[in-house]
Amino acid sequence: MKQPQRLLLAHSGWDAIPIVLGIAHAASVIGLLVAFEALPWWGMLPLALLYAVSISWNVNSIAHNQVHNPYFAWPPLNRAFNIVLSLACGFSQTEHHHTHLRHHSGNSDRPGAGGATVDPFSIYRFGHGGQPEPMLSYIILSNYRDSPTGNTGKLTGRQRRDLWWMRIEFACVIAFVALLAWLDWRFVLFMVPFWALGHMLSALNGYYEHLGGDPDQPMAWGVSSYTRLYNLMWMNNGYHAEHHYRPKVHWTRMKALHREIAAQQQAAGVRVLRHAHGLGFLDPGHPPHIWPWRRRAAVGG
Repeated sequence: MKQPQRLLLAHSGWDAIPIVLGIAHAASVIGLLVAFEALPWWGMLPLALLYAVSISWNVNSIAHNQVHNPYFAWPPLNRAFNIVLSLACGFSQTEHHHTHLRHHSGNSDRPGAGGATVDPFSIYRFGHGGQPEPMLSYIILSNYRDSPTGNTGKLTGRQRRDLWWMRIEFACVIAFVALLAWLDWRFVLFMVPFWALGHMLSALNGYYEHLGGDPDQPMAWGVSSYTRLYNLMWMNNGYHAEHHYRPKVHWTRMKALHREIAAQQQAAGVRVLRHAHGLGFLDPGHPPHIWPWRRRAAVGG
């Protein structure tokens, strides 16, 4: 049955929530600047840490859903919202779009015959002995291994026009940071480590979304977490095995998808965490190779 044409939101009225939150997240950077002028450094510390967490939250919920099911029915509004997300998180949303689709092409695959992975974020990409990379090196290094536009060579045909939007979004981010530095350069220097920490937390989230998954079995490509508060705040990102199995399913329908395929997931041995993905290191039964100093024992060295 053909879906009715929507005038503003492309998929669901519930998408107004992530749209408003995404705009608020970008605006909060200005709020942090105002707070920086009024508070001592120790008063700014919890706010800066909250901003670091909010980057991972945005990347894995608002920006993530924008990749798979763009919120607006009118494409120019999606372009405009991509700029908002770029300012909020400090990198190009269009670049993130194409890199994330490559992630879904590989689904955290193991290196092939040439030693490379399809998925640029695969936890096996820099692993040893067929094991995932240690967690600490993954989260610290993963955002610095590729150039910001390192995936643009994969674009073909009509996708090539997205190169211009990547450049526009990067230019907007640079101009935004320059404006902040002009207003108070000390604020920018203070926030840079927390921006980097935010992307490390995002990588941490991604690590546990796949540690214990099965790259060779579509039903078990991802690792799920059914923690209620996490899924409420992260817009059902915890249903990650379900998401990798059917990535175009809207975030509001992930619970229904889980019920639909629960028996198949159990048969496939889908790994389920007791905690949110970002707290996956607290979960029992971790392979010893997630810690760098235990890798040697894990690979028999």
